[in-house]
Amino acid sequence: MIQGIDYAAIAPPLILAVAAVGLLLADAFDVPRRLLGPLCGAALAIALGAVAALAAGDRRATFCLTGDLRGNGPPSCSYVADDFTLLFQGIVLAAALVVVLLSLREITASRMPAGEYHFLLLAAIIGALTLVAARDLILLVVALETLSLPVFALVALRRYDGAASEAALKLFLVSVVSAAIMLFGISLVYGATGAMHLDRIAPALERLPAHLDPVASVGVVLVLAGFGFKVAAVPFHFWAPDVYQGAPLPVAAFLSVVSKAAGFAGLAIVLALGFPAYGHVWGPLVAVLAALTMTLGNLLALRQRTAIRLLAWSSIAQSGYMIAPLAVGARRLPEAVAATTAYVALYAVMNLGAFAVVVAVHRRSAGRGRWVTLDDFRGLARSSPASAAALAFFLICLAGLPPGVMGLFAKVVVFRATVAGGVTWLAVVMAVNTVIGLYYYLTWAASLFAAPADRPGGAPAADAGPAVRAAIAATAAGAIVLSAAPQLVLQTVSTVT
Repeated sequence: MIQGIDYAAIAPPLILAVAAVGLLLADAFDVPRRLLGPLCGAALAIALGAVAALAAGDRRATFCLTGDLRGNGPPSCSYVADDFTLLFQGIVLAAALVVVLLSLREITASRMPAGEYHFLLLAAIIGALTLVAARDLILLVVALETLSLPVFALVALRRYDGAASEAALKLFLVSVVSAAIMLFGISLVYGATGAMHLDRIAPALERLPAHLDPVASVGVVLVLAGFGFKVAAVPFHFWAPDVYQGAPLPVAAFLSVVSKAAGFAGLAIVLALGFPAYGHVWGPLVAVLAALTMTLGNLLALRQRTAIRLLAWSSIAQSGYMIAPLAVGARRLPEAVAATTAYVALYAVMNLGAFAVVVAVHRRSAGRGRWVTLDDFRGLARSSPASAAALAFFLICLAGLPPGVMGLFAKVVVFRATVAGGVTWLAVVMAVNTVIGLYYYLTWAASLFAAPADRPGGAPAADAGPAVRAAIAATAAGAIVLSAAPQLVLQTVSTVT
């Protein structure tokens, strides 16, 4: 059997694959390091243009099997470039552009090999782009590992840094365990259904014989657990704070936004397209995971005194809000997927903006060998008013308070989807956790405008080069636009899910 390949459908990851190899070779042939970052950004911009071009056309699919072994029945495709895929690919590429901007000074300051860094970063992005387009379990696992494996090296790329090596080892061990769990779950699902494509698994599960029901149920739960590791959902979250703290800050931002967005897209695809018949199995489990994730994330965020660990626990808590709509199970599942997608899109802007300001302050205030603490931000408004205003706005958005209307709308959307799906108790837990989150977000935001703490050097300052300033400006502009007109995301999401 020979499968045709639609190269237009796979253009975004294909462009980045060519660029990744080209950048690695350019570094090997002594192309100036200062050119590699802009070239990487240009490749991402071209891939984003390819996504926009695909969005203007019809749905495309490739790597397809036609019917059964006799060629009967509709085709089942492994890679689908539909509206849902293109929306997430756009989110991933736009966020990756910001990560590249944040990386330019970090590469020089940490003496990381520029060619290897950009190669690994593009390789991980290729995995993310493929993951959101995968429609069979084999391609999904391959894409997930393509996303994960380069990140291990990115975390450890600051050579001779013990914290980075320890973080990379923890991430590697957790990822290996999660991959093994997911593969075992997939083997059980395949054994019960005899199918790997999601559009074949779904009807097979609906008419599954009773004696195979326990096998399929365990398989579905194990696949969900595998994704739980990837999105840092409790109790699979324990790697995130240490990895975020040990990794270079741009890599932590990548994990917090790009990797998380791809993981949630893959989770939504599997549950909505492959396992809707078992919504009664995974729905209650997702509800418990969401409640535990947002509660533990918020409670431990209250205790943090370093900025990166607070953002790590905040990111875990935000994962709980993102998971919550999927707790409805098979009831109103399209609306739940739309709510999760909207939250991921809005969260990407808010969180990347916060990371951008932390990167700027870290360069001036942290100094080598010391983590930037919340006290390092106290009085930031006196020396860097623009950066302080931007960070305060991002934190207010994450808290879900006006004028950060985008954060408020994100929470309203997930509340509405959860209540409409009948999981009222989870909506109550979300409301309580939203109040808890207000404390640490507003405390941090208020400290930016307080009198500077007694510290060497006086008031803190943001040491933001042109690239970091551009990242802060881009995310701030996005946050302001989406706070003024959040319907831009909500209407887009409603039309693609």
